[in-house]
Amino acid sequence: MLKQLKQKVIKEIEQVKDLKSLEKIYRKYLGRQGELTKILRSLKDLSAKEKKEKGRLANRLRRDLERLIEAKSKKLSAGGGGNKEWIDVTAPGILPSEGHLHPISLVQQQVEEIFQSMGFSVVDGPEIENEYYNFDALNTPPEHPARELTDTFWLRLPADKKQGGALLRTHTSPMQARYMEKHNPPLRIIVPGRCFRHEATDASHDVQFYQVEGLMVGQDVSMANFKGIIEEFLKRFFGSGAEMRLRPGHFPFTEPSFEVDILKTQNAKLKAQNAKRKTQNWLEIMGAGMVHPNVFKAVGYTPGKWQGFAFGVGLDRLAMLKYQIDDIRLFYSGDLRFLKQF
Repeated sequence: MLKQLKQKVIKEIEQVKDLKSLEKIYRKYLGRQGELTKILRSLKDLSAKEKKEKGRLANRLRRDLERLIEAKSKKLSAGGGGNKEWIDVTAPGILPSEGHLHPISLVQQQVEEIFQSMGFSVVDGPEIENEYYNFDALNTPPEHPARELTDTFWLRLPADKKQGGALLRTHTSPMQARYMEKHNPPLRIIVPGRCFRHEATDASHDVQFYQVEGLMVGQDVSMANFKGIIEEFLKRFFGSGAEMRLRPGHFPFTEPSFEVDILKTQNAKLKAQNAKRKTQNWLEIMGAGMVHPNVFKAVGYTPGKWQGFAFGVGLDRLAMLKYQIDDIRLFYSGDLRFLKQF
C-alpha cells in the first residue's frame, strides 16, 4: 500500500507545472488531513510488531516525499513555474506589529505617577463646559478678552440662565470650582485633559492641546509649598539637573500670580556652551499663583480660613521638551513615522 502510494505521488510531482499545484499535492498527502498523515495516525490500532514495521516505512516515505517536493519547488522557482514565491503552509505566521502609547499619553502617565506619589488625586472633568465654570467662577470678568469669539470656541447649544452659554473649555481650571463645590478642604488634586482655543496654528500653538491643572488647598498652604512641589516634580520628570525660576505674572483666578520657567537646554555640553557665552535659554512652561479669594467665595469657602495654590502646565510642551520635538502639530498628524519613535 505504501509503495503504491509512493509511486502515485512521485508521478503527480513529476507532472506538476506550477507552485500552486505543488502546494495542493503537499496538502493532499502530507497536510493535516493528508493521506499519508491519516496512515500514520492509524498506526495506534496495530499490534506492536506491525506498528514498528509500518511506522518505519511510513516515516521514510514522508521524508522522501518532502525531499521530492522541495526539489521540485526549487526547480519550478528557478524555471519560472507560475508563482515564483514558495509558500510554506507549515511555517509560523508573521505577527502584526504591536501598538504603543502616544507620546502625550506617556507624558501624562508619568506626570500622574509623580503627583500621586506626592499625595495628589487625579480627577477628570467635561470638555464641553459652560460660561460660569470656565470664566465666572474663576474671577474672569465679562469684559475679559478670553471670552471673545477670537479666543474661545462657543457652541450653538441652548444657554443656561444661571451658567451661561456652552463652550469648549479653554483650560482645565474649571475643575477647580467644580471640585471645591463638592469637596471640603484640605485637598490636593491634578486634572489632566484636552483643551481648546481659537488661535492660529504654528509650530508651538494648536487649536487643541493637553493640560494638567493642579490645586492644593489647606490652612497653611503657601508659595513655599508650591515651589517645593514643582521643583520636585521637574527634577523627577526631567532629571536631577532641572533648573526653574519664578517670574511675576497675571491670571484672574490667582493673586499673586507667577509664571514658571525652565532652562530649555538640560544637555550638559550645551549648558557649558551657554555658560561660556553668558547666555541662558529659559522657556515658560507653567502659569500659577495663590488661589484668588473671589474663587473661594464662589465655591463657598471662607477666604480667610483657607488658602492654596493652583497651576496649569501643558502636556504637549512637556513632551516637546522631554523628547526634543520642535513642532506641536506632529502630535496630531497621525504620521506613523513619527509615532513609531516612542
